Amino acid sequence: MFSAALLSGAAIVAPGLFAQQKPSAADRAEIKAVISRQIEAFRHDDAKVAFSLASPGIQQTFKTPENFLRMVRTAYQPVYRPASVTFLNLSGIENEVVQAVQLSDSSGAIWVALYPMQQQTDGSWKTHGCQLFRADSVST
Repeated sequence: MFSAALLSGAAIVAPGLFAQQKPSAADRAEIKAVISRQIEAFRHDDAKVAFSLASPGIQQTFKTPENFLRMVRTAYQPVYRPASVTFLNLSGIENEVVQAVQLSDSSGAIWVALYPMQQQTDGSWKTHGCQLFRADSVST
């Protein structure tokens, strides 16, 4: 998982967002669009677009679009080539905005990806890491 390394890569631009206000409908739509565009870029091996949708901290960690794509292709196969994608809840976790996404892989296994999102100074949203869990390993 690229959770620890990537989540510590940069400070959140909008800390305490949920404490101050919930993301607007437009923010929620943009967050889903950003993740969708990044997954679509992975499907087409478009390293440049996928990398452009990652936060500055993630970009600094991986240095190049090719390094980023290689890491996702190697360690995040369900994100790299999902058979299906379903958006779940958008939550505030530890002062971060986190979008949950359910993915299935080519073998039919179900995964949950948690995407911390980072709002940029221009108001746009970028992915700020991903934690990937196999759904049958998540206990409630």
